Amino acid sequence: MSKSAELARLIQGRAGNAAPEYGLILGSGLGHLASAVEGTAIPYSDLPGFPHAGVSGHVPQLVIGQLEGRRVAVFGGRAHYYEAGRADVMRLPLEVLKALGCERLLLTNAAGSLRPEMPPGSLMLLSDHIAFAGTNPLIGEPSEARFVPMTKAHDPQIRAALKAAAKAEDIPLPEGVYCWFSGPSFETPAEIRAARTLGADAVGMSTVPEVILARFLGLKCAAVSVITNMGAGLSDESISHEHTKAMAPLGAAKLERILRRFLTQSS
Repeated sequence: MSKSAELARLIQGRAGNAAPEYGLILGSGLGHLASAVEGTAIPYSDLPGFPHAGVSGHVPQLVIGQLEGRRVAVFGGRAHYYEAGRADVMRLPLEVLKALGCERLLLTNAAGSLRPEMPPGSLMLLSDHIAFAGTNPLIGEPSEARFVPMTKAHDPQIRAALKAAAKAEDIPLPEGVYCWFSGPSFETPAEIRAARTLGADAVGMSTVPEVILARFLGLKCAAVSVITNMGAGLSDESISHEHTKAMAPLGAAKLERILRRFLTQSS
C-alpha cells in the first residue's frame, strides 16, 4: 500500500469514509478559516510525512467536515519551497487528498499587488500564473505523466462559479496573473518592474507548485489571492511577514463570504 493510501485510511478512521467534495489550502494569515468547518481536526504531526508548516500565520492541521452543507478537507497551512528548497513539499498532502476521493482543489494565498486599483484588502482570482522561481515540483518524477499540460491549469468552470459567488456577495473579484517568486526575501523594485513587464498582476511565494501538482494528480483547481501589500517600489508601505499577517484578515473576511456562497451555489 502506498504512503498516501495508508494516510488516507488513517484519516478516514478518524473523520469517516465520505470523500470530500473540495480540498482547500489556506495561505498566510488565513488559517483561521479552518475553524469554520464543523468536523474533525487532525494535526499534521499525526500524519507521518506531512509538512509542519514552519511559517507563522499557518495552522498545521487538516480539518475534514462540513462547511455550508458540503464536505470539505481544509489544510490549515502549507509548506513552501523556500523552507527547504523542495518545490514538491506539498506533494504528499495532495496525493492524500486524491486518495480520499477528492477531485477539486481551491487554493488561497497572501500576495503583493502590481495594480493600483487592487490595493491591500482586495482579492484576485488567478486566471493564470508565471513560474518565475525557475523550478518545478515534478523534477525527478520518472513517469511520462510529468509532462503535464498547463493550458487550463486554473479551471474555467470553478473560476466562473467563484466569480458568480463574488457577484452575489457584491465583492469585487478581478482576475489576474500570479507570478511565483521563490522567497523568502521579498522582491526588489526591479523584479517587480520585470514581473509587470511579463504580464503579472500579483506576486507571491506559493500556490504555483501546488497547481502543477494538482494537475499532475488529475485534480481540478482554482486559486484566490488575498492582497496584503503593494509590490516593492509601488507604495511607501513597509513590506514584512508581520505586515502580511496583519493585513490578511482584511481580505480573509471577504474570501470567507465568497467561499461560503460558492459552496452553497456550486453543483
